[in-house]
Amino acid sequence: MNTSDNIELQNDRVMLRPLEETDEKELFNFVQNEPEIWTYSLKQLKNKDDLNGYISAAIKGRIAGTVYAFVVYDLLKKSYAGCTRFYNIDPFHKTVMLGYTWYGKEYQGTGLNMNVKYLMLGYAFETLGYERVEFRADVNNERSIAAMKSIGCTVEGVLRQNFAIEDKRRNSIVLSILKEEWQGALKEKLFNRI
Repeated sequence: MNTSDNIELQNDRVMLRPLEETDEKELFNFVQNEPEIWTYSLKQLKNKDDLNGYISAAIKGRIAGTVYAFVVYDLLKKSYAGCTRFYNIDPFHKTVMLGYTWYGKEYQGTGLNMNVKYLMLGYAFETLGYERVEFRADVNNERSIAAMKSIGCTVEGVLRQNFAIEDKRRNSIVLSILKEEWQGALKEKLFNRI
């Protein structure tokens, strides 16, 4: 993945474009008014400085070639919905992780996420030719785990206490999709659901 490229992914429902510093004004409402979004997040966003730091770290990761963060725009509602990203980009092993995904409450459960994942998985497997896309979530985040399973992810196991979040340790469930699964029935199955 050439992280210096201006990658934009779009279908009839959603548009993903690179996360930029100017997106703070579009996303701050979620930080200010929807604190429950961050319950299971590795980074707890509580104020404008936290959001600016989150965006800045994502942009630095893109420059370093390890991260590619997107802002998510809902084309039906004509409004910004949240963020997602590729991270731990490994072109040698042709693997990437997909996560840091969050949406405002009004966009959750609407099919938006399935469209986002369809576009990102297609890009990872078809454009980049990657072999594996990995997903992780807090083991207590039932909503995210259900969403990952619903797009066809396979559960691989649990990493015990692998992250520190403020004053506690997090256990993370690991799921994945392989290129051969995507090319098999998974791509068509997901397409038929969006």
